[in-house]
Amino acid sequence: MAQRRRSERTVETVASGVAEIVPDPDRDSAFTLVLDGAPQSHVDLADPTHLEFEYIRRMAAAIDLIAPPGKPLRSLHLGGGALTLPRYLAVTRPGSAQRVIEIDGPLVELVRRALPLPAKANIRVRVADARAALEGMRDGGYDLIALDVFAGARTPAHLASVEFMAEIARVLDPAGWLIANIADGPPLRHAKAQVATIRAALPEACLVADAAVLRGRRFGNLVLLAGRTPPPIAELSRRAAGDWFPGRVETDLDRFTGGAAPVTDSVAVASPLPPAGLFGNRK
Repeated sequence: MAQRRRSERTVETVASGVAEIVPDPDRDSAFTLVLDGAPQSHVDLADPTHLEFEYIRRMAAAIDLIAPPGKPLRSLHLGGGALTLPRYLAVTRPGSAQRVIEIDGPLVELVRRALPLPAKANIRVRVADARAALEGMRDGGYDLIALDVFAGARTPAHLASVEFMAEIARVLDPAGWLIANIADGPPLRHAKAQVATIRAALPEACLVADAAVLRGRRFGNLVLLAGRTPPPIAELSRRAAGDWFPGRVETDLDRFTGGAAPVTDSVAVASPLPPAGLFGNRK
């Protein structure tokens, strides 16, 4: 079985680099999408609620808590990958109308072919730049926006500015939520600036991450939940503490940002590259 599944590995060149669909040796129905050597998404086709990556579990926990269980959400996903969160939402909140914006057309076709979506999932995928796509959307059209865009393991600069966040806030329902994945390492300069930038548009927010990442001791993912009303701190804290890899919720974001200013288009930069060898032990 292991030998046969190794032969199922798919490798193709897509717009953003070399993509691999790698079978999970521990789960017969699961696969990892790897882009240029960096694990990008993990999907279990038989059980979309199985979430392997800890930052995705934190994003999913936030999604679970922003509305009553099972309530459909109008959802926009900026960044598609293998569509892990849309698949999760389709199962946990049936009837949700979901749109995904992914810039890499060949990647979209690879995922559709190798990791097909459930037949009844209401997930529409559009090939476009996330910011350009937002500009044509109507005000207040979404209850949830998930922001998880990476190109070459970095978030592009034009998706890291107050102008972009103002567009996100515009298309969010007044009671809606942004869930953003921010990748950074010591001294967290990028993460602090991004938190300040997002809060300029959506001021009620909290961060969820590994304690060592929050303290600036190692590179990792920080998940920001932001909106216009107070986030569900107590419930989110319980979920983070009970994870396979326990995390912590940071609510004092003024202290976290340490006076960092929101970033405008004129000075925005891409997120930092992960340290060399960070993904070297991934299979």
